[in-house]
Amino acid sequence: MISDPLDGGAPLDAYSRVVSAVARELTPRVAALRVRHRGGEGAGSAVAFTGDGFLLTNAHVVGAAHGGDAAFADGATAPFTVVGADPLSDLAVVRTDGPVPGPVTLGDSDGLVVGQLVVAVGNPLGLSGSVTAGVVSALGRSLPTRQRTRAGTAVRVIEDVIQTDAALNPGNSGGALADAHGRVVGVSTAVAGIGLGLAVPINTTTRRIIGALIRDGRVRRAFLGLAAAPVPVPAALRARTGQDEALRVAEVVPAGPADRAGLRRGDLVLTAGGAPVSHAQSLQKLMFAEAIGRPLPITVLRNGAMVDVIAEPVELDAEHA
Repeated sequence: MISDPLDGGAPLDAYSRVVSAVARELTPRVAALRVRHRGGEGAGSAVAFTGDGFLLTNAHVVGAAHGGDAAFADGATAPFTVVGADPLSDLAVVRTDGPVPGPVTLGDSDGLVVGQLVVAVGNPLGLSGSVTAGVVSALGRSLPTRQRTRAGTAVRVIEDVIQTDAALNPGNSGGALADAHGRVVGVSTAVAGIGLGLAVPINTTTRRIIGALIRDGRVRRAFLGLAAAPVPVPAALRARTGQDEALRVAEVVPAGPADRAGLRRGDLVLTAGGAPVSHAQSLQKLMFAEAIGRPLPITVLRNGAMVDVIAEPVELDAEHA
């Protein structure tokens, strides 16, 4: 782990030392992936997170591929196989057939705050060791995406993403987003727009996903079909519920479980399954195998009135993969 880089020196020098130290720590541990698809090749980045060849990347980077080649900053290359992918979190695990650099240190994104310095390290092909820096500009975002499925395309929602102004490019997908101490707190997943980037957080929920991918090659996921962001609870309701934040529904996937239950854009989700909902993880933690096909009571605030609905999450693979 990197020692405190902020001790002493002018502010600009300290900032430079942070970015340089994180880059030095992570660049050898971030690989460039060349992915072999049926229709051609794709590319992205991946992060070595174990000492025995497991790399973490994006599900959209590997797609439906079974393998490809990984190249590291020191010039070492090795073939890899796809161990498993989870499109709903946009995480995938691959394993190289050969030695890899020592693993990164995984952090905990739950400790991030808006305005905190983060460093993005990718390894797009031809641009080894691409490093950018910025700040966390928002937390708890939801990202609706269109992804290819066996039936064509489907709208999926990547929950609880980190928004940063660290410049990203498509080749950085699957790369590391790290804090000032070089701890990887996210996996870069998409370019959100001019000056914006997004990353999948590393936290308790995603560690559970990663473990399932290594163990089973897949994650049995329940699918609700909405995108939401945390917002303050109205003052008049705060004393009644004891909640400071809830989730404002930004998008509802047409014909999905949330849509069929009657949830609407603009609803303020207060509880799900009888528990308060204050951030994206509150819902995400419910969306595992045990929720599939079971009634999920949800309470929302709509036009000043409390509305109760019952949603029935479906299995992601069964209906949407």
